[in-house]
Amino acid sequence: MRTDLLGLTPDSLAALTNRGLVKRAGKEAVPELRTDEDGTVHGDFPGGPATSVPTGGLDAARCTCGATTACRHVIAVILAYQRLHAEPAPAPEPALAPGDAAPGKAAPQPVPGEAPPQPAPGEAAPQPAPEEAASQHGAEVGVWSPGEIGDDQLTARIGARLMAAARRAVRAGFAARVRRASAVDPVPQVELPSATVRFLVPGDLGFVHTDSVAGVRDDVIALAVWAFRVADERHPGVPDVRVDVGGEAGAGDGPGLGRALGLAGTVLREGAAHLGEGLEATVADVRRHLDAAGLRWPLLAVEDLAEQLAAYRDRGAHYRPELVASHVAELHARHRAVTGPGATLRSSVLGTAEAAETPLRRARLESLGCRVRGVGYRRIAEVYLAHGDNAMVLVLRREWDGDEDGPALARRRVASSTLGALATGNLVTESAVRSASRTVRLATGRISRTTVSPSRGDWGALPPSLVVSDYAALGRELDALPLRPVRPRIEAELVRVVAVAGVETIRYAPGDQRLDAVIADGSGNTVVVSATHTAAAPGRLDALAAVLAGVEGEPRFVSGVVGRRAGALVIEPLGVAAGDRVIVPDLRAEGGGGGPVAVADDRPEPLAEALIEARGLLAEVAHHGLVHLPPAYGERLAGAAHRLTVLGLRRVAGAVTAFERARAGGAEEEAVERAWVDAYLRVEVALDLN
Repeated sequence: MRTDLLGLTPDSLAALTNRGLVKRAGKEAVPELRTDEDGTVHGDFPGGPATSVPTGGLDAARCTCGATTACRHVIAVILAYQRLHAEPAPAPEPALAPGDAAPGKAAPQPVPGEAPPQPAPGEAAPQPAPEEAASQHGAEVGVWSPGEIGDDQLTARIGARLMAAARRAVRAGFAARVRRASAVDPVPQVELPSATVRFLVPGDLGFVHTDSVAGVRDDVIALAVWAFRVADERHPGVPDVRVDVGGEAGAGDGPGLGRALGLAGTVLREGAAHLGEGLEATVADVRRHLDAAGLRWPLLAVEDLAEQLAAYRDRGAHYRPELVASHVAELHARHRAVTGPGATLRSSVLGTAEAAETPLRRARLESLGCRVRGVGYRRIAEVYLAHGDNAMVLVLRREWDGDEDGPALARRRVASSTLGALATGNLVTESAVRSASRTVRLATGRISRTTVSPSRGDWGALPPSLVVSDYAALGRELDALPLRPVRPRIEAELVRVVAVAGVETIRYAPGDQRLDAVIADGSGNTVVVSATHTAAAPGRLDALAAVLAGVEGEPRFVSGVVGRRAGALVIEPLGVAAGDRVIVPDLRAEGGGGGPVAVADDRPEPLAEALIEARGLLAEVAHHGLVHLPPAYGERLAGAAHRLTVLGLRRVAGAVTAFERARAGGAEEEAVERAWVDAYLRVEVALDLN
C-alpha cells in the first residue's frame, strides 16, 4: 500500500500543484487502477490518457496527456487511490425490511482481494469529495520529526553538489524557526532565511514543498532537516522554536564590522550636524566590506544610518536624531552580542550567509493593506502580503517622485494591476522573488503570469501564527522576543491580523494628531489601534474612525504592526476587514469621518515621558557630537537621570549618570563612547518594554 499517497491531504496536493488543479481533478472520471510490484500506481482513464505515479514524489509522475508537470490526471489517480483504500465508517444498522437478512445471519461480503464496485467507464464518481477522502488519511498520520531523516536519504534527494552547499551553510551558521506538527497544522515546517520548507508526508522527501523554485535552492531541504535535529536535541516537544544551527559563536569581529564601528564612532564624536559631505567615501567602503562579509543586518543598519545623514545634509524633513542614535547603538549592540560573554551565534545577529533573493513557486498572497509614507520629495507605498502557505508576511514596495497622496497613488500601475487593487486583493503569481528580509518583487518579463482578484477580508483562515484572537497571548509573544537592537531585520516581523470582538472607545489626541481606538477580544482584553496623521495619507484618520464606528459594516479584523506603548498593546493599522471587503485607510480621501470622536489627553504617562526625555538628550550626542555639546548639556542630563530614579528606573538612571560622569570627567574617548552606548541601549530597551 502506498502510504505516501494516502498521507496527502487536499492542502498538501494544493501546495505541490495548485488548488484549482485539485478541484478539477475531483471532477474527472474515475480511472481504472492497478499497482506494480515496485509500488507504481497506474491509472487508465476511459477514452483518455494513461497515468503512472511511481514512488519519489509528483515530479516522477507521467501522463500521456502531454503535460510537462503534474496534471489533473495525476491528482485524479491519487484521489481515486485514496478512495479505493478508504476505510468506510461503520453505519448504524438499519431496520429490517422484507427480504433483508435475518438477525444473526451474515450480510453479503465482498470477495477478499476484490476492489469495491466502481462506476461504469466515463461515469462521474459518486464518491466523497476529494477533501473528505484525503482528510481521512491525513488525520491518521502520527507525530513525527523530519530530523529522523538520514543524510543518505538527503543525498539521494538533492544530490552531492547541493549537500556540499548545505554543509558550507552549516559551517557559516544559520538561524531557523522550527514549527512541529499540531492538530491545527499537521505539517511540520522550517522557516529559513531564504525559504520555507514543509514536510507533507512523513519520512518521504519526494513530497517536500519549498516556496523556492524547484531546483534553485533544494539545499534548503537538508538545512531544514538539520534544523529539526537541533530542535529535537535542544528543545524536545516545543511546538514553535527558533534555533541556531552550526557556525561559531564569538566569531563576529572582522574587517567589515570593525569598519562599521569606526563609522559609528565618527558619528558620535563629530555629530550629524558637523560631518559634511566628506563621509560618503567612508560609508561606501563600509558598505562594500559588510556586503563582502555577508553581514546582512549590520549592512542594513549602515544603509539606514547613511540615509539619515544624507537627509540632514539635504535638509530633509524625515531626519530624526533619535534614528541616527538608534542605528549607531544597534551596530554596537550586534557587535557585543557576538563577541562578548555568552556570545550569540553570529548568523542570528549579523545575518550571515543570507541569500539575497529566492525565486518563489506559484504563490497565493493575500493583501493585508498598505502604508504610504512621504520621504522628502518621494512617496513610498508598502503593500503587506500574507503568504499563508508559509505563515509569513511579505512586503511589496514601490517608490515614486512627487508629492501625490494616498488616493492618487492608489491609481498608480503596479505590475498588471493598480496599487489600490493590490492593497485590497488576492495576488496569484509565478513571478515573485523574495529577499532574506521578506521583501518581495515581481520579476520583469513575467508580469502576465500575475493575477489579482478582490479580497473579502476572510483573514481568519490565515495560519494561527498570523491571526490574533487572544490579546493576552499576543502580549506573551511580544515579551518572549529577543531585544530589538539584535533581532533579525525582518520587514514585517510583527505584522499581525487582530480579530475584533468589539470597539470600546475612539479618541483623538490633537497635539500628536493621533487617533486611538480601543478594541477588545472575546475575553475583554484590549488593544489600542493607533494611527497618526500624515500629509502623504490625508484620509487615514477619517477612514479609520469611520470603519471602526461601523459606518462601512461591522469591523471583523484589523491588520497592522503590533507592539507596546506605555505598557499597552498597540497596533498601527494597515487595513481593516469590515463587512465583506477590505478598507485601506492610507488610500482613502480626506473626509467622511465616523461621527463624533472624543478628545483624548495626549500627554504621555510620566514613565514614558521620562524615558522619551532621556532618549532625546542622549540622541543629541549623535546630532551635535561629543565634542560639540552645549554647556548646559550635563545639567539637563543629570536632571533626566534624577527623574528616572524617582520613577524607579534606577539601573537605567545609573547608566545615564555613568555616561555623564565619563564625559565630564575627561575619560578616554572609547570609554565615553561605551558609556553612551550602555545608556542609550538601556533607555531604548526600556521604552520598547514599557
